[in-house]
Amino acid sequence: MRILLDECTPRPLKRELPDYEIQTVVEMGWSGKKNGELLRLMSREGFTVLLTTDQNLRYQQNLHQAGVAVVVLVARSNRLPDLLPLMPDVRNVLNAIASGEVIEVGGS
Repeated sequence: MRILLDECTPRPLKRELPDYEIQTVVEMGWSGKKNGELLRLMSREGFTVLLTTDQNLRYQQNLHQAGVAVVVLVARSNRLPDLLPLMPDVRNVLNAIASGEVIEVGGS
């Protein structure tokens, strides 16, 4: 499983998922790409999951057609201290998510 951390997601979250192959949008040289183009690049490069805080992505893109899964982190902000408590649930979701699915973690 290859995971891409979206631009809006703090890069240090990578350290919280050491069992996965994770790269950031910045590391891939994809900064500033629109969501549709980003999803096409992900699919072409073999990424299977996008980890993001963008709660509108599911309404803007056809994720089934893109062939990737999306995990949306829902917290008070996209700052690391607000997202860290979500990571145990993120690990559980990553073990079960399928292509085309969008799963929100947090927000309760």
